[in-house]
Amino acid sequence: MVAVGVSVPWGLWGLTPREQRDLLGAIADAGIDHVFTADHVSFRDGSGMDGLITLAGLSGLEPRLGLHAGVYLLGLRHPMVAARQIATLAEVAPGRLKVGIGVGGDDRHEVEVCDVDPSSRGRRTDVALRLVRALLAGETVDGDGDFFEFRAGTIRPVPDPPVPLVVGGRSDAALERAGRLGDGWLAAWCSARRFAEGVARVEAAGAGRDVEWQHGLQLWLGVGASPAEGRTHVAATMERFYRMSFEPFERYTPCGTAAGMAEFLQPYVDAGATTLNLTPCGPDRAAEIQTVAEVKQLLNQ
Repeated sequence: MVAVGVSVPWGLWGLTPREQRDLLGAIADAGIDHVFTADHVSFRDGSGMDGLITLAGLSGLEPRLGLHAGVYLLGLRHPMVAARQIATLAEVAPGRLKVGIGVGGDDRHEVEVCDVDPSSRGRRTDVALRLVRALLAGETVDGDGDFFEFRAGTIRPVPDPPVPLVVGGRSDAALERAGRLGDGWLAAWCSARRFAEGVARVEAAGAGRDVEWQHGLQLWLGVGASPAEGRTHVAATMERFYRMSFEPFERYTPCGTAAGMAEFLQPYVDAGATTLNLTPCGPDRAAEIQTVAEVKQLLNQ
């Protein structure tokens, strides 16, 4: 079975509390498994959202939905603080949390304003992820002496059940990181062939570890009665969001009906995807929710 989630609906926080609960309830009623959110401290013009705080706000609105971060920029945070936030959210919503870890860097200035050297963000993330994993397992840890100099750090209570930490990214370094330190890989902007190759590389890098691998794919959808109609919805939204042409994303963005989207996604599931994080863009929210629900049904037949 592949778990299917949707991004936090556009404009959710501008709705009344009742409307927020009704919208998330409609997502859960449709059989969708979880919601997911991005994470940015100060992206481009200062925009962003704290991924873990966003999930905390969502946690009480609809208890049937899982809560996924995709991806959390761990390298911009201190590992003691990040581990405490994850542990607290796991206590609030036990068994519902999954955290994707990324290094960021799409906006170099975002890294710099967090007092992090952009050239060191990968190594810093490796160290932070190793420390956070140990802290969430109940270990007492010391900083590495390079990026973090603390001593005898401990976090209680330990999350029960444990929180899966998957690693996002397309680079070879990200794949190695996922294998060595993660519970799986969260991919984006890749072909099914590249996804299969990535899964194999991650699991080879993690050979010998006792891991129940959880690999995922994160992508946008253009919802419509035809691919052309779906494209009009998703292209406009992505161009506003990324401030660039839709063209580089087009081959990784299925458009049209649920049947066509499921056909596009099936090779990824066959290659080992256990989780799909989908951002649907369509004529209205009802159509977006219904299409994602149908995609899940088709993939899990």
